[in-house]
Amino acid sequence: MSCCFPFGRKAAQAVQGDDDVHSVKVFSYNELRKATQDFSGANKIGEGGFGSVFRGVLKDGTVVAIKVLSATSRQGIREFLTELTAISDIKHENLVTLIGCCAEGSHRILIYNYLENNSLAQTLLGARYSNIRFNWRARVKIAVGVARGLAFLHEEIRPPIIHRDIKASNILLDKDLTPKISDFGLARLLPPNATHVSTRVAGTLGYLAPEYAIRGQVTKKSDIYSFGVLLLEIVSGRCNTNTRLPSGDQFLLERTWGLYEEERLQDIIDIDIGDDLDAEEACRFMKIGLLCTQDAMARRPNMTNVVRMLTGEKRISVDKITRPAMITDFADLKVSNKEQRSSETRSPTTKSFTTTEPFSSSETPTQSSM
Repeated sequence: MSCCFPFGRKAAQAVQGDDDVHSVKVFSYNELRKATQDFSGANKIGEGGFGSVFRGVLKDGTVVAIKVLSATSRQGIREFLTELTAISDIKHENLVTLIGCCAEGSHRILIYNYLENNSLAQTLLGARYSNIRFNWRARVKIAVGVARGLAFLHEEIRPPIIHRDIKASNILLDKDLTPKISDFGLARLLPPNATHVSTRVAGTLGYLAPEYAIRGQVTKKSDIYSFGVLLLEIVSGRCNTNTRLPSGDQFLLERTWGLYEEERLQDIIDIDIGDDLDAEEACRFMKIGLLCTQDAMARRPNMTNVVRMLTGEKRISVDKITRPAMITDFADLKVSNKEQRSSETRSPTTKSFTTTEPFSSSETPTQSSM
């Protein structure tokens, strides 16, 4: 861990309970237990690979989101340190705000500002039980906000932060539908002069960039690929993968590319957007999504240029749009690897990329060119 992150004295103190860690307050476990009514199921607002999230009310009346890392997870302490170190010092309108933490005994808990409208996965892409009306202006605000948050992580802070798990469930919405990037448990800091970090693969299939899924090379462009998939979800109102649909429609990126080739991008725009739809702008957003998901990293724009394209300040280089890397390509690779394993006497070094949990092996910053 020490080879990749500046886990110095203050980070170590965070685990031991020292309350002088940047601007992050340290809470006692008893305080948080009372705030959540003993972590009542009625206050549970989410669950992930590392634990559960509860709505809580602190003794001063502040409503917070309390993320309890699983005590049985081998990655719990690692995620706690990663998330605490990654965002304890940074503030941005489109990032969640870390309020405090608890590292008492075996408990590892993070406290964030509470966001009233949950995640994009549960509202826009969920079972349509949400009362939120995602008209076109709201979707533009969300797409541009997430892009600005990522641009800040990649290009405005040092060292840059690669999120590694940009997806709809990690985009939270406040009362005004301002998007906030959350869950920095898989984040990696990009060391000076390095172009990528070589790591075991963790993330969510459907959002994984090809160079990351196949070779374990995580770069800023890996996040950009994930953002491109998310952008298509925002415009279409559907998840990147839906196996209940006919085979040709199951994968959003594949379907979008097919319609782009047929010059029918408007056919995949969400019919529930409403009267304020700007079809031309929506098609432009989908072209940006395709640019972000190009198989070759060099063809993907950086996040500053993505923001400029989304806001109309920069022209889209349509000539750079080629067939993106599709989830079906990864599925074929997985089948091929299985067949190879069964036919070889020695075990190949194939990386798994279908997991949402990080592995415990070490990461190595690399200075080779992209």
